[in-house]
Amino acid sequence: MLRLAVQAKGRLHEESAALLREIGIKLDESKRQFLSKVPNFPLEMLYMRDDDIPQLVSDGTAGLGIVGLNEVEEKGCPVDIVRKLGFGGCRLSLAIPKAEVPGYEGPSWFEGKRIATSYPKILRKYLESNGIHADIEVITGSVEIAPAAGIADCIFDIVSSGGTLISNGLAEVERVFESEAVLIASPSLSEEGRNVLEELLFRIESATRSREKKYILMNLPQASVEEAVKILPSLRSPTVMPLAAEGWCSLHSVVSESELWDKVRQLKALGAEGILILNVDKIIE
Repeated sequence: MLRLAVQAKGRLHEESAALLREIGIKLDESKRQFLSKVPNFPLEMLYMRDDDIPQLVSDGTAGLGIVGLNEVEEKGCPVDIVRKLGFGGCRLSLAIPKAEVPGYEGPSWFEGKRIATSYPKILRKYLESNGIHADIEVITGSVEIAPAAGIADCIFDIVSSGGTLISNGLAEVERVFESEAVLIASPSLSEEGRNVLEELLFRIESATRSREKKYILMNLPQASVEEAVKILPSLRSPTVMPLAAEGWCSLHSVVSESELWDKVRQLKALGAEGILILNVDKIIE
């Protein structure tokens, strides 16, 4: 049984749970227990504060964790970053009062300033790399109110949409660290645990790959098949099946969503009709 630590509540919790359900892992969150077993996979869920997860995985209390890369960087605990998960995107940025923006000419503005943050380690690293001397005021929550409360001159905090900064009269001026959710593993993970991790990764890869793909099928003149195959190479090769109508066939393929409409246009030019485009649930290679 492998233990997976995830955030107890919030956006990262919801997106982590959605991913696990997408790959067939059943979660029972009706009772909101901090520790619960998964009924159909050798996994035990541990619901914790996000800033505790790196330490729990590092010391082996949990074999795996899903947490923001910003927390991994800030805590500095020895963990293996197994995979970026493609959700929970945010950034750590420096923000100053809007009234100060006209006079802002770069990072040197922060020289001698008081900066409020919940991420002193990442901030200190940035300041040192830029040769800036500033006072760091560590605040565990509601960092954005620090300038208005006279606690600090500016802030260094998580930014997603930027709405919180705007509502507090602040403006983002320097993006310092880009973050997203990552799957982390304990360096002391057992062989049994690594086998479970391998199966988990296999499922995640399948689900992730499918999000970027569309299943496309159409009726096509038989004479156009050779040119159509050049347009739609598919995973290995498109499926071509004869239709009852003489001289026509049905062609099925998988295409990247980013290329979809360009390929549809090319196929239409070859005489394709009745084109259907469907979502792909899973792709297993």
